[in-house]
Amino acid sequence: MHPEVMDAVTMASTLQLQEQRREINFSLLALTMKLGLVSLCVVTLVKLSIAYQERLDRHGELVAVLNLESAQLNTLQQRFDRLFTLGGGIRLMDEHDQWIAPNRLRVIWR
Repeated sequence: MHPEVMDAVTMASTLQLQEQRREINFSLLALTMKLGLVSLCVVTLVKLSIAYQERLDRHGELVAVLNLESAQLNTLQQRFDRLFTLGGGIRLMDEHDQWIAPNRLRVIWR
């Protein structure tokens, strides 16, 4: 073979190897970027799930407190309603009978 043909073949082979290396480098760069994005998404999902669980816990606590306060409100409303029906004044005096010290005069405002 001729030296010119050998040099052309060698040069074509060298160019082809360089092109393959460039493609491999770009593929590795793309793979690295994809892995970075996937890891970012996984970390974000983990953080979101932790925040969601904390929010559910807080919601459960608030529901429990709301139920307790609602029960207390209903009790107080029933007591209030009993005091302002017929005979409510007598019930009020019966409830507060222990608060009046002996030998004291009761004053009832009308």
